[in-house]
Amino acid sequence: MSKSADTRPFRFKQFSLYHHRSTMKVGTDAVLLSAWIDITNVNKALDVGTGSGIIAMMLAARGVKHVDAVELDENSFIEASENFKNSKLDSLLTAFNTDFAIYANETNEKYDLVISNPPFFTNDMLPGNKKRLQARHTETLTFTELINGAVKLLKPVGKLAVVLPYYQSPNFIEEARKNNFFVSRKLLIFPKPCKEPNRINLEFSQVENETVTEKFIIREENGNFTSQYRSLLGKYYLNISE
Repeated sequence: MSKSADTRPFRFKQFSLYHHRSTMKVGTDAVLLSAWIDITNVNKALDVGTGSGIIAMMLAARGVKHVDAVELDENSFIEASENFKNSKLDSLLTAFNTDFAIYANETNEKYDLVISNPPFFTNDMLPGNKKRLQARHTETLTFTELINGAVKLLKPVGKLAVVLPYYQSPNFIEEARKNNFFVSRKLLIFPKPCKEPNRINLEFSQVENETVTEKFIIREENGNFTSQYRSLLGKYYLNISE
């Protein structure tokens, strides 16, 4: 029996994955973070709050030798595990159904990169759906818990990477600095040229250096994707040429 339109896989050039059971669907935030992050010397990475597994799978497709993925929500974990198993990337990926704080305290693994599309909208009205609340709000994973976990799990030269609403980035940056994480790169993400940035990608190092700041515009004023968007994400999306 064929799957209905809302349960068809999301197809990328390197792999496909289902995301209909996950609390959060495949979106630009996770894809852009995965494509942008510098993976030079990253052999082992940890994706925190993997959802359907999109970030983990993109990192593996880009060449990271192994990616662990932590997911608290059981349905999301099951879907990510199935996506991993059904892809050619399976040997490079491992999913864990657990709370990130517990994982950080119990594992002996050390990582070159901890990456997350973390819960946010802490100051917005909470949604009624409990699973979506867990996915998008700092009710189950606070910024402090994410940063503290990264402190425990990263190698001395390892880095932390997140995508956040732009307005929340000062709070996250300040909390990270308290734990000796410093912004090495930032990508200001604009929906259109005439708009203010609404998202930001942040890459943190445990060594303080000058911050490299970049700008990324998703669409032109006429609604078409920018050449910048096509150049970076055309490597992954089937319906976008580079």
